[in-house]
Amino acid sequence: MSFMPAPLPQGPSSPSQAAPQHSPFARAFSGDIARVPGTRAQTFDEMYAAPESFLELEVRNPQTHGVGRKQYTDYEIVCMTNIPAFKLRHSIVRRRYSDFEAFRDTLERESTRVNIPPLPGKVFTNRFTEDVIDQRREGLQRFLEIVAGHPLLQTGSKVLCAFLQDPQWDKSSWA
Repeated sequence: MSFMPAPLPQGPSSPSQAAPQHSPFARAFSGDIARVPGTRAQTFDEMYAAPESFLELEVRNPQTHGVGRKQYTDYEIVCMTNIPAFKLRHSIVRRRYSDFEAFRDTLERESTRVNIPPLPGKVFTNRFTEDVIDQRREGLQRFLEIVAGHPLLQTGSKVLCAFLQDPQWDKSSWA
């Protein structure tokens, strides 16, 4: 949706003679709010209260483990929520890229009505450099925000809650 400014009035050319211009948002800030029957103005506490439901995710703190061909990087996933489908209000788990791949595959099988976004691509060279690891972390963050932000998955996906919160999550148990 794009915002189109209202056309300027075709009236007197002098600003002092022109009719006062009002923003379409002015009613929300003026003292004489036009009231809809049966409604009331929102209180300060209501405006700044915590949202009814929220889900905040952060992919952070990448750590590389192992040596040679057994080397891999995992990422910390911090989850804060008050959505009833989630068992914990705050959790921190670690996942590696292969876990994200298994999670995505399981989501596709579990949720045929939801289009699951792709993961950031595989990296075959220089995959343990700081830049590559941070780009992957950002891509995994975007992936999780899209997936976890979907209302059908938030309330109906068993694997979403487990992936985000279960420290013992095992990709083989979802295959």
